[in-house]
Amino acid sequence: MAIRPEVLPTDAAALTEMVLALDAENEKLRVAIQTFKDMIFGKRSERLAAITEQLALELGDVETGVTPPAPANDDAPAAKAPGKPRKKAKRNIGALPKHLPRCEQVIEPDATACPCCQGRLHRIGEDVSEVLDVIPAILRVLRTIRPKYACRGCTDGVVQAKVLPRLIESGMASTALVTHVVVSKFAWYLPLYRQVQILAGQGVHLDRSTLAGWVKHAAWWLKSLYELQLKTIQAAPRLFCDETPMPVLDPGRRRTRTCQFWAHAMDDRPWSGPSPPAVAYVFADGRGTDKIAGQLVDFSGILQVDGYAAYKALARRHDGAIRLAFCLAHARRKFVDVHKTTKSPFALEVIERLQAVYAIEAEIRGSGAEQRLAARSTRAAPLMEALKARLTATVGQLFSQSTLAEAINYALNHWDGLTLFLRDGRVEVDTNTVERSMRPIAMGRRNSLFSGSEGGAESWAILASLVNTAKLHELDPQAYLADVLERIVSGQTKSHQLHELLAWNWKAARERTTRAAA
Repeated sequence: MAIRPEVLPTDAAALTEMVLALDAENEKLRVAIQTFKDMIFGKRSERLAAITEQLALELGDVETGVTPPAPANDDAPAAKAPGKPRKKAKRNIGALPKHLPRCEQVIEPDATACPCCQGRLHRIGEDVSEVLDVIPAILRVLRTIRPKYACRGCTDGVVQAKVLPRLIESGMASTALVTHVVVSKFAWYLPLYRQVQILAGQGVHLDRSTLAGWVKHAAWWLKSLYELQLKTIQAAPRLFCDETPMPVLDPGRRRTRTCQFWAHAMDDRPWSGPSPPAVAYVFADGRGTDKIAGQLVDFSGILQVDGYAAYKALARRHDGAIRLAFCLAHARRKFVDVHKTTKSPFALEVIERLQAVYAIEAEIRGSGAEQRLAARSTRAAPLMEALKARLTATVGQLFSQSTLAEAINYALNHWDGLTLFLRDGRVEVDTNTVERSMRPIAMGRRNSLFSGSEGGAESWAILASLVNTAKLHELDPQAYLADVLERIVSGQTKSHQLHELLAWNWKAARERTTRAAA
């Protein structure tokens, strides 16, 4: 609404207050507009090099690649330490993996007679070159034949092998095919309707609902393993947690309603701890405190999260049993947004100070918890103390509703959780661990648009948890999931042995078998 001259205050102090308020509101609007411009035209990286560049709305700045961008809060050191040798680039120059089977193709010359005397030529050597080849997926019909045997001298005693248990009884799909559909959707983000089109190209015409039924059956068989994986993650003393929207179709309203996927993750690799990398997604119809409280009823320990209020309420409910470690990258991101829109020198100063902390973290990554804590106490703690002093001294000089003041207040209000990493060597400085695990959900959501029902969303959570944990361990999801399903369906692995099928245990068993066979 436009301000009319007759409603303007005549008092100088009131007029000054109005001007400051309008300036703060205009700054927020500029931030919002700039944010939308960055989303449409700009790069998503928050690295310091990108922050200092001027954003230009030119066609050449539009990201046209199909490769997913790097995590927005993955920070790298601003500069290499003096005298530190540069790491050699990882390149594959003619060294193809040894475990792949070799198919030899021998090319003989047109003639093997000597052009001078017409005598027989003798082989004196050879040139060998290797290229990576592929055999596209081939559909085939797997016929199972069970011969019957009987004695000619007796009337009874017919012998025949028992029918093998099948993933889908009386169905037309093998375990390998169902696994292929599951992995294509939840590991490589290929929606079911596209898989139907691919199958039709090979002369197999199926309805999308048929593939959805296969996915549902696979999730039903794997639910117990998923629950064990979730329980194992939540039993860890340190847990990462985050949430992301998941649209679910609401047929009665002819639209989607926004539900949530909560991600629970663990990973002790940064400090060489005992917990392997793993993630488990939990579907819920909301993101309130009650939802996360119902998922973490028995959890006690350190919860690494962002500044969402539900986590704070959860910690208050547990009366100190849960300690919150907040994400330094989220605090940094607010100063990044301020600098992008206002070019504030103070915001850039904060970013550079935090960059120095991340440089220390890069150096000590992989060290033990005690070594990390010692390095943080002597090197990172003084930097964080100096930063807090600068933030406290500056915030009083700013208008309370400015974006810079809001960024500073966010950091100061969460300071105890933001600096918990200075008191515990196991704690990470940010929640990148779980945010990276959220990217597969975002990729699948972008391609599939929504989940068809709450049951479908629950199946999504089950299968995505197992597939993405397998990927964290650098396993082939197809080989892992197919073997797991075969073992469960056949009864080879009993319910009390399900821990053997967790991705990290399955991988360790395979490696032991490979070493024994060598």
